[in-house]
Amino acid sequence: MSERIPTNLRTLLILEELSRSNTPMTASELGRAVGLAKQTVHRLCATLEQEGFLARIAPSKRYIATRRVREMASGLLFSSNSQIAAHQILVDVAREVKETVNFVVPEDSGMRYLDRVETDWAFRVQFPVGSNVPFHCTASGKTYLASLAPRTRRSMVAGLELSKLTHRTHTNQDTLLRELKQISSQGFALDNEEFIDGMVAIAVPVTDAEGRFAAALAFHGPRQRITPDGAINRLDPLLQGAKRIGKALFDSMDVS
Repeated sequence: MSERIPTNLRTLLILEELSRSNTPMTASELGRAVGLAKQTVHRLCATLEQEGFLARIAPSKRYIATRRVREMASGLLFSSNSQIAAHQILVDVAREVKETVNFVVPEDSGMRYLDRVETDWAFRVQFPVGSNVPFHCTASGKTYLASLAPRTRRSMVAGLELSKLTHRTHTNQDTLLRELKQISSQGFALDNEEFIDGMVAIAVPVTDAEGRFAAALAFHGPRQRITPDGAINRLDPLLQGAKRIGKALFDSMDVS
């Protein structure tokens, strides 16, 4: 069966199948999913692991995509005409909410700022493009954690270092998990001075055509201008912006 799949497509099919799964997969599972012989898929997975595209979770021998793959994916996601369209949507949202708007993606150590539009206010909180912020105490990070399946979410939270950055930071797994469950239900996350004293933020998920988390769209500002209730009052432009960005990024990829 594997002989019918062109050699140069086999690794791409493995990565594609892994991207579709909400959980890590064994080489055997990947082989059955894409129609590759056991020996072939084990060899290809070993090569992908050696080259830094896949990593194995001990002792389960299940594979996950590495930071190298995610950075490649985010780069492709936010490139050329799609990037221009998505950036213009950030501009539109920033004009409505009148605060700094951010497009943020997950990576190994936290959430990375991939694009942003600054507010016109002289007094603002700045995070340059490329900045990395924690999962557990930021609106974008909690939006990502809340998007995970409950079992994966618990496992992820159990592996996080819940560093206390302000007096409001979650340092207890149970309280964080309770909030993440609520975020999953309500569709948005708040950072109520949990990351930086005096800063409030709100984030919503940007999803692909299958409803899977791709990024977070967020805005933030100083407490002097934004309260949690005030952020929620401006939720609609953020939700509409997230839908537009998802459509711009993923509909533009459909050339069928």
